[in-house]
Amino acid sequence: MSGFVRLKPSYDLVIVGGGHAGLQSAHKAALLRRSSVVIDRGPKYSRSYYAPRMANIPGFPGGISGHHLLELQLKAVRESSAWASYVAPARASSAEKTETGYAVTFDWLGQTHRVEGRALVLAMGVVDRVVEIGGKIDPIFPWANQAIVDFCEICDGHDLAGKSVGVIGHDAFAARTALDLLEFAPSAVELLSHGKRPLAGVADEERLELERRLAEHGIRWQESEMVGFDEIREHRFGVRFADGSHRSYDRGFSALGWYDMHDALPRSLGCRFDEEGFVSTDEDCRALSEAEGTAIDGLYVVGDLRSGWNQVPEAWSTAERAVIHAWSAYL
Repeated sequence: MSGFVRLKPSYDLVIVGGGHAGLQSAHKAALLRRSSVVIDRGPKYSRSYYAPRMANIPGFPGGISGHHLLELQLKAVRESSAWASYVAPARASSAEKTETGYAVTFDWLGQTHRVEGRALVLAMGVVDRVVEIGGKIDPIFPWANQAIVDFCEICDGHDLAGKSVGVIGHDAFAARTALDLLEFAPSAVELLSHGKRPLAGVADEERLELERRLAEHGIRWQESEMVGFDEIREHRFGVRFADGSHRSYDRGFSALGWYDMHDALPRSLGCRFDEEGFVSTDEDCRALSEAEGTAIDGLYVVGDLRSGWNQVPEAWSTAERAVIHAWSAYL
């Protein structure tokens, strides 16, 4: 818990979400001598929190864990407490446009609070879908937490060279992911459909093309339902199947898409979304209006929630763009 913050009724910026993008937004605002409040469910809800090593972070040539990086960012925000307030664990329930900016209602410490800001930054991120074994998502967590199962090819694909990979998923997205991973020269790739019919519901033309490409590269489907995992002591992704068979891979890869796009607040504010469900913004990360397609004054969407590449350095850059624009245009 972050401690007891004395809330003010209004700030220059209200920031919803305290991952890499949200924390950088607050830090940048403090450097520009503008007040902000970060409303955050807590660090463990950040997508990178459980990442053991991220290799693309400037200044950390040996890599850094997502947990440690979030701690460093949060420390920077807390050291700017004269300008930035961090409120957690808190959950934003609604946001609305006001005459002077925006108001956000949130639950914190068993009470409902409301704060206003001249500008609003939405930095809630998105949530990966996790495979269920026996109706529970917990079984795969130990393998994910040790980077034996990956979720992002752009983040972790470089580490797959010469390794066998089991890709979890049954749809076109999973098939395309398996094909994309070939760019990183794995020794072998298989698709694990977890009891579902491969490419079910995919249009015939696309299905036939994907089947052709998978066959061309020797990528096969393992269609039996997964019932458990093993070999973690060997730092491998061992998979037990309902038909009694067992497969062993150097790495697993989840290609199940998104569980939660956190779209309720941006939809309530009239934001436009792209075909994949991300919020559309202009180059300064101002949300675009669904009705007119123009930028919505004072409303910014940063990090994974906006249309773009889901990378920590990009989360930082979108935070910088948003806060600098807000500072120059509204604050």
